[in-house]
Amino acid sequence: MAEDRKSGTSGGRLGELLVREKLISPLQLQKAMEGQRSTGGRLGHQLTKLGYIDENELTAFLSKQYGVPSIHLADFEIDPEVLKLLPKELVVRHQIIPVNRAGTTLIVAMADPSNIYAIDDVKFVTNFNIDVVVASEQAIADAIEKYYTSNVSFDDVMVDFAGKDDEDLELAGDIDEDINVLDLEKSAGDAPVVKLVNLVLLDAIRKGASDIHIEPYEKQLRIRYRIDGMLYEVMKPPMKLKHAIVSRLKIMANLDIAERRLPQDGRIKLKMGRGKEMDFRVSILPVLWGEKIVMRLLDKSNLQLDMTRLGFEEGTLRDFKEAIAKPYGMILITGPTGSGKTTTLYSTLSELNKTSHNISTAEDPIEYNLYGINQCQMHDDIGLNFAASLRSFLRQDPDIIMVGEIRDFETAEIAVKAALTGHLVLSTLHTNDAPSTVSRLLNMGIEPFLVASSVNLIGAQRLVRKLCGECKAPVEVPRQNLIDVGIPPEECDSVKPMRGAGCRTCNNTGYKGRIAVYEMMVCNEEVREFILNGASTLELKREAVRNGMKTLRMSAVTKFREGMTSLEEVVRVTAPD
Repeated sequence: MAEDRKSGTSGGRLGELLVREKLISPLQLQKAMEGQRSTGGRLGHQLTKLGYIDENELTAFLSKQYGVPSIHLADFEIDPEVLKLLPKELVVRHQIIPVNRAGTTLIVAMADPSNIYAIDDVKFVTNFNIDVVVASEQAIADAIEKYYTSNVSFDDVMVDFAGKDDEDLELAGDIDEDINVLDLEKSAGDAPVVKLVNLVLLDAIRKGASDIHIEPYEKQLRIRYRIDGMLYEVMKPPMKLKHAIVSRLKIMANLDIAERRLPQDGRIKLKMGRGKEMDFRVSILPVLWGEKIVMRLLDKSNLQLDMTRLGFEEGTLRDFKEAIAKPYGMILITGPTGSGKTTTLYSTLSELNKTSHNISTAEDPIEYNLYGINQCQMHDDIGLNFAASLRSFLRQDPDIIMVGEIRDFETAEIAVKAALTGHLVLSTLHTNDAPSTVSRLLNMGIEPFLVASSVNLIGAQRLVRKLCGECKAPVEVPRQNLIDVGIPPEECDSVKPMRGAGCRTCNNTGYKGRIAVYEMMVCNEEVREFILNGASTLELKREAVRNGMKTLRMSAVTKFREGMTSLEEVVRVTAPD
């Protein structure tokens, strides 16, 4: 890659050194290089993202390899005068950060200390001697965001609108319809509007939001971010910008700015530097006071494909891996929208993705592109739905089929037949837990003997917020509360509850990131017999638990006991058993 050619150490060279030192295996190197070809970026980032090597371990290795000190940038506050010595363009291009200055010597942190091109550029710009220290790629990226990107605030942008006509648009429907399309195009292109929209998108990325909501009301316009599953209000732009903001986003998503009566769906793709791309899935819905926009952020570089890092417990992961290793049958993942089902399926496909397998997926929409997998986008308007795609897949010599969602009898019937004729079928449904999925399939019209014969495993999942590692601390919780969530009375004294106090790292929420809790119902002979005999959901659940299934509540309580989440999250996300 171009980035590796510029640097003194290519990705392959780094990989060879790590294999030689036995820090990673040749197979892990091969998988990381495949991921690098697919998503771009540096090899080191791929290795840490896949969990093959810890960031601190990689930094220590590079420090030893090049004979330069390492630095933990998160613990270091950089002087603004030092930051002014290097322009943002140079810092972003080479992924470096100035750390300190001593006389005519500038200390610069780099992920690749052998990148002589970067060192020469810094020397040329500053006329200083350069001393290099090594830091992880993620730490440098975070520092660039912190010191060079996040300095522009919403308040700064809103100054651009000061002194302009502050009169809000009248909101009566007949006046709303008379807005001229040419005026919309012009206002959408105004520099302050462009700047504001760009800032909203970048700020959402910076804060780790999964969705952006832009909502018009009678007298207010509100922007909210969904961060770790919860919505937070970030700003209220002036009402006069309502149509300009919507039009700007429609233009970016290649949508019709003149159409304001029908829902529209589109996509915005942003290039973020370092070869990183961010996709925004845009949904526009006409509501009472205008058009509501929801944008789903799809960051390919943050897609977690390593199954061991999703939140599986040891026994649950073992059951899941045994199920996906079978040559045929159906595996169903259930849960509400936004519970991480797609991530679990993509990590499963990544695990199964071998040159010896033909894998086809039917998705609506395709959220991430995966190398080596044939992904098919649904188009209901021309008759290309899940059922039609499944029929075509069966003529494409498949080994593994993934269907985005089983919504109706036709799709369910074809999926079951595929599972019974030698194919491994993966799909999702919207149900509350694993046992109730059987009832859902029966209600769709699938015969009990077909469900019992075809399904290997049903998994339910939810996402709980993780406590912030910087500010979490022990907290007193009433004994009865522990008993109420399912902890045996005799074990309450050994539990050490934790809670996040709130800090800058977690935006004062006490939580940073999310982790999945899983419920995996293995369809063994006993469970199949219960299905054939028409057992109720409750009877199925009792039998599955008797066979070793951990419920969603049990899984969440385990995360709580390990200090990963709070008691409030356990209660918020899971129902009592």
